[in-house]
Amino acid sequence: MEARVMTDLALLRVLQLASPALPIGGYAYSQGLEYAIEQAWVTDIDSAAGWLGGLLEHSAARLDIPILLRQYEALERADDGALFSWNDWLLANRETAELYLEDSQQGGALLRLLCSLGVPSAQEWPSGEPLALVTALAMAGQHWSTGAHALALGALWSWLENQVGAATKLIPLGQTDAQRLLDRILPSLPGVVETARQLSGDELGAGLPGLAFASARHEHQYTRLFRS
Repeated sequence: MEARVMTDLALLRVLQLASPALPIGGYAYSQGLEYAIEQAWVTDIDSAAGWLGGLLEHSAARLDIPILLRQYEALERADDGALFSWNDWLLANRETAELYLEDSQQGGALLRLLCSLGVPSAQEWPSGEPLALVTALAMAGQHWSTGAHALALGALWSWLENQVGAATKLIPLGQTDAQRLLDRILPSLPGVVETARQLSGDELGAGLPGLAFASARHEHQYTRLFRS
């Protein structure tokens, strides 16, 4: 019975971290989607699925999720050197000011929340040191013993839900089409985690010039609903 309770609590913690109610502002970012829609690169559910699927395959699977898994392991080993190194490496891979701020501002917001909840690794993080969101998620997950795999799935789901929410407002999509979009992409998330798990350190890194271009142009877009 005790093991079942611990498993249930771990699942609930993943749901807490993936919830849109988590006060880190994820709803405010579109990761270039707003500019892609303005340029008619994304116009409907099919093109939205292609855009989001590309981000999952070429960014999340090869950058964010591999680092999340490594950060969880670093915390398990109490390896501060690896924790700081991967955090800095991930932030250095953000190709525009908007993408960097999106990551570091959400990471900082989650850090403040975790400090208030008494998570030791968060409380020990040096003041003023930029923190990537996945590093903060790893701090929470390792402290609450969620397991790295479940935590990664929760992080992907949170990202996908926010992106579909942005598409719903911007394309716009109806609520039914939004659910159809989620239904189309959701089955790919376990494969993203599996790909991330198999990559060596030398294989990490995102190659998305379209995202970098969209993000850079979004910084100067005349009207904007989202911060990225």
